Amino acid sequence: MRRAERAGTGSESAAADARVNLLGMPRTELERFFVDLGEKPWRAKQVMKWIYHAGVSEFDAMTDISRTLRGRLTEIACIEAPELTPFPTAADGTRKWSVAVGDGSEQVEAVLIPEAGRATLCISSQVGCILDCAFCATGKQGFNGNLSRAEIVGQAWAAARQLASEGSGRGITNIVFMGMGEPLYNFDAVVDAASVFADDLGFGISRRRVTISTAGVVPRIRELASRSEVSLAVSLHAAEDELRSELVPLNRKYPIAELLAACRHWLGQLGDRRSVTIEYTLMEGVNDALADAVKLAGLLGDLRCKVNLIPFNPFPGSGFKRPSMQGVRAFQTHLLNAGIPAMLRTTRGDDITAACGQLVGLVRDRTRRKARHRARRTGMATDEQLLRVTSP
Repeated sequence: MRRAERAGTGSESAAADARVNLLGMPRTELERFFVDLGEKPWRAKQVMKWIYHAGVSEFDAMTDISRTLRGRLTEIACIEAPELTPFPTAADGTRKWSVAVGDGSEQVEAVLIPEAGRATLCISSQVGCILDCAFCATGKQGFNGNLSRAEIVGQAWAAARQLASEGSGRGITNIVFMGMGEPLYNFDAVVDAASVFADDLGFGISRRRVTISTAGVVPRIRELASRSEVSLAVSLHAAEDELRSELVPLNRKYPIAELLAACRHWLGQLGDRRSVTIEYTLMEGVNDALADAVKLAGLLGDLRCKVNLIPFNPFPGSGFKRPSMQGVRAFQTHLLNAGIPAMLRTTRGDDITAACGQLVGLVRDRTRRKARHRARRTGMATDEQLLRVTSP
């Protein structure tokens, strides 16, 4: 299986660069592609069924398409997904893959979480992450660009093919953009990918089972309401701006009041039956006290939402600790008593560093953030020293 190319890397051969990758292309765009070839738009339906329902990557195998058109497609188009390399399966059945992207020298990670009656695939949208949330290992790796829609959809497509080859009777039932990266800073590719996941000719997953998680890119949340009907999750993690700005630096640009207003706008566009998922990572002595629960309940009291409580998943150099389960339960109980649905997310796959906030991959960091964090961990803590480490 060949790797999908991220726009602008230029590492494929000239012939491959000239071909159009149909993987991840939304149905309406694929219809226009065939019309531009002088074909009927329903050719898109045929090809999508072969790609997503049959898992076919070669046009010659598409037997209900004329030989002439198959030959032409082979010359001008391709179906290329990133290569997946599996990690050992976790004790709880969680699976993680390393996903080779770009020219293959960088890797992101995707995680499959099997549960009774469903299987959720957590996918990445960026190489590293453009943000630097304090409690997330991904952000400490730095950032080196967005994934293409073929690389995003390809994570699910390749994983589904691998599961099918193993005889797994249960396919992917849920998709969450909760892997590496901030999805709404790769907006167009993520929205296109989400449309393929939800399309009956694509993966056929209910829009409510495709979830885009954001740290709070306010303008894009508002735009998302008019572009897609998939579910929305917001990484909140604090009920006051001062603390949230420390944990989620994006809060300095889009403070909590603006973020919740954008959530209400999203809810207003999608109807009364929808709700926003609020993600809240609990860190011992940081945001896990009963007083924090009281503030959170007051903040969310009039918002149609449910809260996912996530005990912090440790990683080297984080400086944070996981709270006691007694404290987590007390926090949850207060929210429930205040009338706010609050669920405790069970930690999955932490023995293979596949849990929430632990994904790292292999990133050529163009931000030099990785060097800055390394300097801090090794004691180079002064501004002058950090500047020498991180400046071009």
